[in-house]
Amino acid sequence: MTLTISPARLRDLNALRKMEKVVFSEDAWPVIDLMAALFIPGGIHYKAEIDGNIVGFISAENNLFENVTWVTTVGVIPEYRNQGVGCSLMKAVEDVVTHPMIKLCVRKSNSGAIHLYEKLGYHTQNTRRKYYSDGEDAFVMAKTKPVMVVPPPDL
Repeated sequence: MTLTISPARLRDLNALRKMEKVVFSEDAWPVIDLMAALFIPGGIHYKAEIDGNIVGFISAENNLFENVTWVTTVGVIPEYRNQGVGCSLMKAVEDVVTHPMIKLCVRKSNSGAIHLYEKLGYHTQNTRRKYYSDGEDAFVMAKTKPVMVVPPPDL
C-alpha cells in the first residue's frame, strides 16, 4: 500500500464527490462547491491516493483580507483513517502555505480529528455556535507556522 499525495484537479471531480458523500454524508459539499473550490485562485487542493483510488482530500484557501490560510475541508474515507492519510494531507498544505497562520473548523464531537490537529500543533481558538447544518458547534483551531530565520551572510 503506497500513499500518494498530489494536486487535485477538475478531472478528479466525480471521485471527490463520491468521497465527500462517504466521509461527510449530510455535510458533503454540493458538486458546484467542489467545482468552485478547484477553481479558486490561490486555492490549495490535494488528493490522497492508494492504489489509484482517492481516499482523502484537502482544500485550503488564502484569505485575501487577513494573513491567514483556512483549511476549508479535509476528509479521509473511514477505512483509511488512523493510517497517516489525514496527517499527510495536512502537512502537504502546511508545506506550501505562505501565511503565518492556518485555521480550520472541526465538529466539536470529532475527537479523532481534534486529536490529529492537536498532534500537529493546532490549538482551539474559539467556538462557532451551531456552525453545522444539524446545529452542532465547531471549534476553530489555529496553528502559527514557525518563522524561518535566515542568518545574515558571512562578510
